[in-house]
Amino acid sequence: MLEPVFEAEITPGMHADDAVRLGRAVEQAGFHRLGLSCVALWQDTYQLQALIAAATERIQIGAMVTNPYTRHVSVHAAALATLQEVSKGRAFAGFGVGAGLEPFDINYPRPVSTLRETITVLRALLNGDEVVYDGQHITVHGARLDRPPTVPVPIAIGTRSPRMMRLAGELADRVLVGARYLTPDLTATYRAWLAEGSAVAGREAKTIEMMARVTLCISDDGQLAINSVKRFAAHYLEILGDAGPPIEADRRDLILKSLRRAEGWYFDLNRYDPPEMLELIDDELARAFAVVGTPAQCAEQIRAILDMGFAGVSCNLAAVNRESMYSGLSESVTGAAKMLTML
Repeated sequence: MLEPVFEAEITPGMHADDAVRLGRAVEQAGFHRLGLSCVALWQDTYQLQALIAAATERIQIGAMVTNPYTRHVSVHAAALATLQEVSKGRAFAGFGVGAGLEPFDINYPRPVSTLRETITVLRALLNGDEVVYDGQHITVHGARLDRPPTVPVPIAIGTRSPRMMRLAGELADRVLVGARYLTPDLTATYRAWLAEGSAVAGREAKTIEMMARVTLCISDDGQLAINSVKRFAAHYLEILGDAGPPIEADRRDLILKSLRRAEGWYFDLNRYDPPEMLELIDDELARAFAVVGTPAQCAEQIRAILDMGFAGVSCNLAAVNRESMYSGLSESVTGAAKMLTML
């Protein structure tokens, strides 16, 4: 059996210098890959990736994940070719539907077909082909990258939806199962969707690396870590609805009402979480949506996820509630380094 792969994602809510320091720490902790979130109006994901690539030696680097709407495919291609050059072959491309684009009147139109066309054209450009493409969303007339990468750039798709999972089966090298709440039955369902897509393309599903996507928050103060992700649990409880863990209807309603009173993005430490949310979401419900607690507790949760048959775990790092995003994420990275030695 192959050794599991571990990815870490950091959110760029900090000075670029701190993001580079954190990227180096993620590499030193023992992760195999590092993803940079793509968040509108925050530091640019591709620029941070290049800076971290220049400051690291081993870890693979890419977006977890970017979207097909805010950049033309030609911009993605040029950025990835540059990243592959700077990193000496350690770049990957991570795509999904995207999030947080509503203020710009981008409502994710036709996400599957848009991403299909984006990946199709992107892969051709990265291969160094002269591309002529006339699609519903993208039109290219004889475009070619000036310096295409000499090493292939793997493409990952992050998703929670059946249609996007099937698209990953057709086109992706890797897929990140983004449900956060995972059970053996749900994992089997995602695997079946992936196989349906791969069959359409005449591929074997087992050739596609399937990663479990989790929120990870670690501290030697396990209760502080748990309290730090209760807003995350409320957010995903709303998103997943009936596909989430069983919970009493009255309690669910109270949690969702508290979520309506919350302010700010759930990854931003400057957010406001209503006090009743901490009481309504107990440790068990927090752990249904996140790998959280002390390093030893998190290692136990990771083992259970790997036992479901995933090739590895993609960890969206959540900051421990400290004075800054950098210090909170640094604490999670320090804890993750301890956790990885236990696996």
